[in-house]
Amino acid sequence: MADGAAPESRDDGAERVALEDEHRLIRRTRWRLVLWSGLSTLVVLVVLGVALYAAVASTLVNASVSQLEARVDPVVSVLSGKTDPDSPSGGSSSASPFGFQPGRGSIFLFAFDASGNQVQLQGQPTVALAGMPEPGSLAAAAASPDGRDVREVTITVGSAVFPARLMTQRFVYQADGQTYFLQALQDRSVEVQTLATLLIVLLAGGALVAVVAVVFGYVYARRALVPIRESLAAQRDALRRQREFAADASHELRTPLTVIRSSVEHLTRHPDKTVGQQREALDDIEAEVQHLTTLVDDLLLLARSDSGAVALDRMTMDLGDTAFEAAGALGRTAADRGVHVEVDPEPTMLEGDPVRLRQLVTILVDNAIRHSPRDGRVTVTVRAADGVASVQVDDEGPGVREEDMPHVFDRFWRAPGAPSGGTGLGLAIAKWVVDRHGGRIGVANRPEGGAAFRVELPVAGPKPDPGHVGPAGGEAPPVPPILLG
Repeated sequence: MADGAAPESRDDGAERVALEDEHRLIRRTRWRLVLWSGLSTLVVLVVLGVALYAAVASTLVNASVSQLEARVDPVVSVLSGKTDPDSPSGGSSSASPFGFQPGRGSIFLFAFDASGNQVQLQGQPTVALAGMPEPGSLAAAAASPDGRDVREVTITVGSAVFPARLMTQRFVYQADGQTYFLQALQDRSVEVQTLATLLIVLLAGGALVAVVAVVFGYVYARRALVPIRESLAAQRDALRRQREFAADASHELRTPLTVIRSSVEHLTRHPDKTVGQQREALDDIEAEVQHLTTLVDDLLLLARSDSGAVALDRMTMDLGDTAFEAAGALGRTAADRGVHVEVDPEPTMLEGDPVRLRQLVTILVDNAIRHSPRDGRVTVTVRAADGVASVQVDDEGPGVREEDMPHVFDRFWRAPGAPSGGTGLGLAIAKWVVDRHGGRIGVANRPEGGAAFRVELPVAGPKPDPGHVGPAGGEAPPVPPILLG
């Protein structure tokens, strides 16, 4: 049993193409967000990594150069006569400053004359090393204003090759007044290994952070696009409903307009007949005009509800009284169809719009009457329990087929064999009223036959006074059902 029906939804090729375009747009936007997230994180990591690597490398270089200066400067000062070798600042004369001294930071010290020949100064022993002197450094120190050159070189000792830092210092030997050069050689193996380890850590850590950033970016991009996706879906649904609404409205309006046009043509073809003789055509016109009026009113209400232009006038009201008045207004309609309407209300106070809730009950009762057989019975029950007000309308009609259950409240939908005369919008309007009141509506088949429509609304405002009890202080006696029609 259903009040309204409509042709099947139109899901044409244009809508499918629009849906595919929307999905592609969302996918592109999501991957762009992920890409920007990953790239921005990668750029930040690269900048920080380069800064960190440069800072560590600079610190190591400065420390190394400081060690070389601490080794070279005292020796140069003594050899050039600026410092007494026996003074505290000149160091101990018993300690040889040349060659390799383990206690002095793994630094080798060599002396060369201007021709690059290794020399022995102040009786210090000489230690030969392949590749020394380094001619480029000697030339640079000779041309330098301060007589100093610092550079990185590679030294071969036997079959081993190791990186080193070389400092060359030019000075004038006090004993003969000739120019000599000191070259201090420091092993850089630990420095290079430290920088290599730091570089590996930065690259591996940066790659890991970039991957994590991409994963989190993907997750957050999906979440960030949810409102956009929902908005696009809502727009698409609104456009689809608008197209269906226009198509279904045109379909529903076509039949009454056709009847009216045929009746007018009949009247035109028989202008000599009296009004009494044309009564059938006039009755058809009146019925279809009434049908059109109801249909247009329903269409206008649903159109305004879709645009949010319909506001509810909420107030404290008794749902039982509203249901009784709505069912009572359909007493004549029920009597004409030979249907008995029974109302069983209880005082049920809630916050709602009396006009819309009366319209709701009217739609459900009218729907039940039209689907009930002659001598059938429609029962309207109003109850309140656990903060919920309920209205249930039962009939003794054929019920609702299982395959029709999901479509009962769709606009313009009509079940096969549904009685004529409906607009196909009544139950859709009923669902809209229930939704606006924050409730829910459903339909089920009764075990004894017929359908049962049930509405549940949240109760607000004053509730029935529990002090209204019987003379002996017990519960109030049940209110007898009221028979209408």
